[in-house]
Amino acid sequence: MPIVAQSTETTDWVSRFADEVIEESERRAPGKPVVVASGLSPSGPIHLGNLREVMTPHLVADEIRRRGYTVRHLISWDDYDRYRKVPAGIAGIDASWAEHIGKPLTSVPAPAGSAYPNWAEHFKAAMTEALADLGVEYDGISQTEQYTSGAYREQILFAMKHRGDIDAILEQYRTKKAPAKKQQGQKPVDEAELEAAEGSGAAAEDDGSSTSGYYPYKPYCGQCGTDLTTVTSYDDETTELTYTCTACEFSETVRLNEFNRGKLVWKVDWPMRWAHEGVVFEPSGVDHSSPGSSFQVGGQIVGLFGGKQPIGPMYAFVGISGMAKMSSSKGGVPTASDALRIMEPQLLRWLYARRRPNQSFKIAFDQEIQRLYDEWDKLAGKVADGSVLPADAAAYSRAVGTAAGELPRTPRPMAYRTLASVADITAGAEDQTLRILSELDPENPLASLDEVRPRLDKAETWINTQVPAEERTVVRDEPDVELITSLDEQGRESLRLLLDGLERNWSLDGLTHLVYGVPKVQAGFSADATAKELPAEIKVAQRTFFARLYHLLVGRDTGPRLPTLLLAVGQDRVRKLLSA
Repeated sequence: MPIVAQSTETTDWVSRFADEVIEESERRAPGKPVVVASGLSPSGPIHLGNLREVMTPHLVADEIRRRGYTVRHLISWDDYDRYRKVPAGIAGIDASWAEHIGKPLTSVPAPAGSAYPNWAEHFKAAMTEALADLGVEYDGISQTEQYTSGAYREQILFAMKHRGDIDAILEQYRTKKAPAKKQQGQKPVDEAELEAAEGSGAAAEDDGSSTSGYYPYKPYCGQCGTDLTTVTSYDDETTELTYTCTACEFSETVRLNEFNRGKLVWKVDWPMRWAHEGVVFEPSGVDHSSPGSSFQVGGQIVGLFGGKQPIGPMYAFVGISGMAKMSSSKGGVPTASDALRIMEPQLLRWLYARRRPNQSFKIAFDQEIQRLYDEWDKLAGKVADGSVLPADAAAYSRAVGTAAGELPRTPRPMAYRTLASVADITAGAEDQTLRILSELDPENPLASLDEVRPRLDKAETWINTQVPAEERTVVRDEPDVELITSLDEQGRESLRLLLDGLERNWSLDGLTHLVYGVPKVQAGFSADATAKELPAEIKVAQRTFFARLYHLLVGRDTGPRLPTLLLAVGQDRVRKLLSA
């Protein structure tokens, strides 16, 4: 490995973790690639909380690559986990799917209409595509392939031979009381708090104990295919294992040194993989901070396999504006693919890069997305003029690209809220959209909508999928003659001042100056007067004027920014709607 100086930036969490991971990797496996890891269970839609399980090690791995080191980011697809429950919110899934409970996810049919061969592949596909769009470089590992190919055979035999040692570790935590069953009227336990790493499969399995003794291995039944099995005996010398199935009463004896239809229970499986892959860094969800959690117990069990527990932070949960903490078992939660339909990859990367892993944050699907984009564009401006703070510059750099290069970006990134307003008003008509956007800056008009894509497409999708119909903008066909004729002289004068200034101010900046200036001029001030030079009453007059214009143009007291709305409506139509 090359010798690279450690980062001196004390406010950039990614650089600090990269320093620690490089140092730890050199101590554990000098000269070998640095290994970081994530785990994802395709038991349902892989939501934006799960994405933090990937983005945290990705950002650290990418920083290490930027320094010239070789890094492997492993993503273990826990597709050999059991199908735990029939999920809500997935089209075509009903109670009849309960017959598949207990089978490996790769043995469960895909939802109706899917092009994929099984349940796991169906839900992996969307995440795989999203990770490609986000520029995440990784090595995917299917746990179905690992277990059924015999890749873990030695580790399974070792765990069975040392089951007493494993049992002794687990026994330290079995005195903890299990959560009480929900009584009628009680608030249900949040599934996300029970799912280790938000989808690692921790809640899917017990620790392997039974009335016949402790066995850290769970066979899938040779007749019904479920894991509703109980190991009744095991011989260390011959590796003969006998199990019975409580679902179909099937029983058989197999040789574990030849048998590939089962897996280690989760609290043994996870640390086994740490040792097997040489993982140095892996984050985990905040639920792992509790006593007896998979991460805590795994820290002791991994030593039996000759490995060490990875370093890594507990990461906080991710929310959605207007929604509670997410859980994929409940269905209907937004995924990375959903987010990328309405925002560019750079913005989504930035949301994960700018917050330390232990800080929770929300991803906006509502009007807040416009403010987030304003903040993002302001940051880009600071980067361009050199006024950005070091930590913000680092987060920006990690958002716009990776060690492999920059992500594709919108050539001319106009304000998201402007693009959304235009998409709203034009209903996606490209000729009208091009006309309006070209008039925003007449001295530098757009030659093609491709200049503002893909941001334009994201904004249009947001308008069409996230904005309620009652909040969409519909421009009047005819003037509201009753309202216009009811105005007093001051009200009619405000409309005359606006119409008189339209032609010479027909640009985004010009119209902004005009609509804010009309109330100033009416009050006897210059249109150029600043807020400090004006009495507080001017702001009230401006709000009244704006509300009047919205009513006359779109029949509501609010709407898109007035300069954008005026450009969208066009001079002729504005004159028609504002004249009696």
